[in-house]
Order: sequence, then structure tokens, then C-alpha cells
Amino acid sequence: MIRVIIYLAAIGALAAAAVWFADRPGDVVITWQGSHIETYVSVLAIAAVVVALVAIFAWSILRGLIRTPARIRLNRRARRGRRGYLAVSRGLIAVGSGDARTAKRFADEARRIAPDEPLTLLLGAQAAQLAGDRALAERTFQAMAQREDTRLLGLHGLFIEAQRGGDAAAARLMAEEAAKSAEAPGWAARAVLEFRCVAGDWEGALDRLERNMTAGLLDRAAYLRQRAVLLTARALAAETRDRQLARTLALEAVKLAPTLVPAAALAGRLLGEAGDMRRAARVIETAWQANPHPDLAETYAHLRLGDSARDRLKRTEALARLTPAAVEGALAVAQAALDAREFAIARAALAPLRSVPTQRVAMLIAKFAEMEGDEGRAREWTTRALHARRDPAWTADGLVSDRWMPVSPVTGRLDAFEWKEPLAELGSGAGAVIESEDDLPDLPAPAEPTADSPKSEPLPPPPEPQRADAAPPIAPGANGPVKPPAPAPNRLIPLLHAPDDPGPDAEPQSEPETEPPPPFTGWGRLRQLFK
Repeated sequence: MIRVIIYLAAIGALAAAAVWFADRPGDVVITWQGSHIETYVSVLAIAAVVVALVAIFAWSILRGLIRTPARIRLNRRARRGRRGYLAVSRGLIAVGSGDARTAKRFADEARRIAPDEPLTLLLGAQAAQLAGDRALAERTFQAMAQREDTRLLGLHGLFIEAQRGGDAAAARLMAEEAAKSAEAPGWAARAVLEFRCVAGDWEGALDRLERNMTAGLLDRAAYLRQRAVLLTARALAAETRDRQLARTLALEAVKLAPTLVPAAALAGRLLGEAGDMRRAARVIETAWQANPHPDLAETYAHLRLGDSARDRLKRTEALARLTPAAVEGALAVAQAALDAREFAIARAALAPLRSVPTQRVAMLIAKFAEMEGDEGRAREWTTRALHARRDPAWTADGLVSDRWMPVSPVTGRLDAFEWKEPLAELGSGAGAVIESEDDLPDLPAPAEPTADSPKSEPLPPPPEPQRADAAPPIAPGANGPVKPPAPAPNRLIPLLHAPDDPGPDAEPQSEPETEPPPPFTGWGRLRQLFK
């Protein structure tokens, strides 16, 4: 609509101009070098317009002739650009599909057409990696690292090649160099943090963690957890030379992650040494309620130096009452009771655990038998401990450690160790118990009491066999009812057939007997030949 209005307005303006010139014809006289020309004003205006149009047309032709070489160069460059784009795109597709020969061919073509383009360098490096030519890949990545636009990409490639070659020093150098930029990439920030943790540079690791948090590379929950782990590691390193600094760092770690067992155990031990018993107990109790752990029980029992074994037993019983269903509480009470020679309490704590004995349970029963003077039963339970299910331990990346470490020595991952059963992830056989409940002998009977030995009560009889759907028995202990550990879950996987799998061959079914057809005769035999 707007174009129609503009067109009509232009036509109206031309018509008005024509009418205006017609009403005012006028005369124009031109005398130049003896020539005398007389005409109307309208004719002169039309001639001027024609001359202007001819001049414009001539200038267009002349400008086109002048710009022709430049246009030819631009067209050739555009064609080369399209060819280079196709070569790079097809080469990257070949790299993604694992076709090393095709990737090398397109990389050579792209290098011939556009040798200095970033994508050409990337394709050449990836094609060399796919073909196994590490020397060419490193040279290409080095060329990319020297350019400003591909610097981080080149450093990343060199970092990967150094890791593949097992050169940890070169890999750390590449990561540190990439992390110096204002916008450090995530791979460089994480790699620098891991390298500093592996090297034991806890202050540098904390600084790197702060930068990662500022750059938004991790959320706040992960930041608080990792900072607590690093502070705990730094406190453990400073424990031997500066216990006050270690206590300050451990308390800060507990403030960030109250349920972190190593931090709580270290803070409780250092606070106990400083005489702050109430605060130490509060720290350990908070961590124990979330994660019952033998280190916490050990630290809690020895908070006050010089306490007798009976005092440590009372303190352990108080801690175990916070989590009455925890196996670790019963084990801690049994150990403390044996140290105090309170055999009745030890029996009550171990009785509910004997149905599914672990290695620690079996060793405690063996110790109990040895203290009672039954060497044969002690050897028997020691042998059973070799075949019993393993207890939870600090596990990371398939490595089992007797103590917590802030970094996995296998992968260098921070906060990798978990307190769990080492074989829990290996399938149905991991949680199996070698001996059934019916094969377990009774705990050793107490020896004949003497005048100097404490009185002991007889062991309760072995539990009767329970049905599969019945709840496990709960035996009263010194600190209240103690629940036995839950039996290992049934890890058997039912056999499911795929949609296109008919499943196991069915039993052959006998077909009903039918009488044989009568023999063909005459025309019937002839028709049978043509069927």
C-alpha cells in the first residue's frame, strides 16, 4: 500500500511539473562560438535529463571495467572459502566417525586451501591423533598455542597429549598456563586443583578453589564440601608442627561440613587435648549422628586423657545411645567392654551381630574367646574372620585404604574416598556370607569365675531360624535394643527375554496322530505331479 501511494505521488509530481512547464513555455537562447540555438525551457530540461542519464550509464560502465579484477579475486576467494568449508566439515565428520584415511585426505585439502584457518589446524590435529601420529598432533597444537585466537585450544590439546604420554609435569605446565587467563576454562581450573592437591600444596589448592568459585565453575554446596576437605588436609599436615593452627583449620572445616568424619575426629581430638571437652563432644556427636564411624567412637572414648577403661566404656555407651540401630555403635561398645573386661556388656553388644558376622565381629568374638581362655574357639573364629564379609572401609577408585586421604592416589580426584563396603559394587556375590546362621557356634562360655575375676553372665542361646519374611531379632544390649545389620539384599536378576527372543526352547509337544492319506491313483497322481 505504501509503495502504491509513493508511485501515485511521483506520477502526480511529474504531471504537475509538466503542466507547470506548459503554462510557462519561455524561450532559451544559447550562443557559443558562432553557434546560435533557440529552444523552449521544457526542451532544455529534457535534454539536461538525457545528458545526465547518459553520463551515469557511461560512468557505470567505466567503474565496472575498473573493478573487474577485484571482483574476479573476490569470486576466486569465495570459491576457495566454500571448498575449504566443505573440506573442513567433511573432515570433522570423518574424524567423528573414526575414518582416519578420509580425515587425513580432507585435512590435507583444507591445509592446501586455507592453511592458516583455526578450523584447518584443529582438523589437522584431530586427524593426526586419529591416525596415531602424536608428533604431528603436538606440532599442530603448538602452532595453535602460539596464536591468540586458538591459544586455549592448543594448550588443551597439548595437555591431553601430555596425559596420554604420562608426562605429568608437562600436563601441569599446560594446565597452569591455561588457568592464567582471565576466563580460565573448566578443564584447566579442575586440573590445576587436582595437581596441587596431589603435590600436597593445600594453600595453592585453596586459592585455586576460591578462583573456581568466583568464576562460577562449581555450585556453593560443592565449594563448601571441597573447602572443608582441603582445610582438613591442611590441618592434618600441620598437626605435628603447629597444633593450634591445626585446631583452627579443623574447626573451620567442621563449620563448613559438620558431617565430615575426618574433620570431626581431628577437631574433637585437638579440642580434647586443649581441655574444651564440651565442645569436642558436641562436634563428635553431630558427626556421629549423621555418619557413625569407628574413628569418631575412638576419639570420643579418649577425649579425656587418663580415664580408666570403665570411664571410656561409659562414654562409648553414651555415644552409642545416640544411634541405637547403628552397627558401629554396638562394635564400639563391645570393644570398650572388652578393654574394661565387662564381659556381660560385650556379650549383649555382640549377640545381635553374630547372625551375619563381618570380619570385625569375628575378630572381636575371637578376642573375647581368647580373654576367656578358650584358645580353640579363638582360633576357630579367627579362621572364620578370613572368610567373613568385609567391613566398610575408606574406598576410592577401587583402592582400599586403612585411613582417610583427601585425594585419590589413583586419579588425583579430590574428596574421592567413601566409607563403604569395598566389594559392595561387584554384584550378588559381594554381600554373601560364607557361613549360615545355623553353622555359627555359640559364643564362648565364660570361664570359671575366680575371686579376682569379674562376674559374667552366660551367653544367650543362638537365635532360632527365622522365616524369610520374618523381622530379624532384636536383642537388648547394655544401651538399649541393638538391631542386627540388615541381611544382604537379593541381587538375583530375573531372566527377562528380549522382544525378539523366543526364550528357552519349550518342551516338545507330541502332535496328534493322524491317519496317513490314501495313496494317489489315476488322475489324482497326475495332479500331484504338477503341484
